[in-house]
Amino acid sequence: MNSKIDFREDIAKCVDVLRAGGIILYPTDTKWSLGCDATNAAAVKKLFGLINKNDADNLTVLIDNPSKLQTYLEEVPEMAWDLIELSEKPLTIIYSEPKNLTINLYRSDNTIAIRVTRDEFSRNLCTRFRNPIVAVSPNLKDNKKPLVFSQIDKELILKIDFVVSFKQNETNIPQQSSIIMLGKGNLFRLIRE
Repeated sequence: MNSKIDFREDIAKCVDVLRAGGIILYPTDTKWSLGCDATNAAAVKKLFGLINKNDADNLTVLIDNPSKLQTYLEEVPEMAWDLIELSEKPLTIIYSEPKNLTINLYRSDNTIAIRVTRDEFSRNLCTRFRNPIVAVSPNLKDNKKPLVFSQIDKELILKIDFVVSFKQNETNIPQQSSIIMLGKGNLFRLIRE
């Protein structure tokens, strides 16, 4: 089986589903995630219904290039550029004053978690889709996070508009991202190393 062909087919189908306001299950740089268009309020609401939560505190927005931060934040703290460039592992940064994303993605304190993905699949998906994509863990019934595709709840999979084939058979446990909250004046707080 040629994984390059499957990769392209998965990307094309994901883009179609995302543009239609659907939900995908896809591999990212940290784990398998449920995703939707981060600029579509109805898609985010549909995602909330699927995960039985109605708050954005566990959601991350993926983008493919740090330069796009300026599109989604009122102000990008100077420190963010260095943190992203120097990070050796996935890095999620929680920023204040988001813009140009659907408001139901904003956390209660008017912040947003954004990660510039370096993963081949999710980076290519963001590039082809040309919009940021939500990433949230497809938690199991006992609220544990599945670490590989085979651990994802089969009942949940049946409710998703499209499930990516690429990387389904991988058994390597992915790295968690570091999480930093970054505010004005380069104030920061390490949330997870």
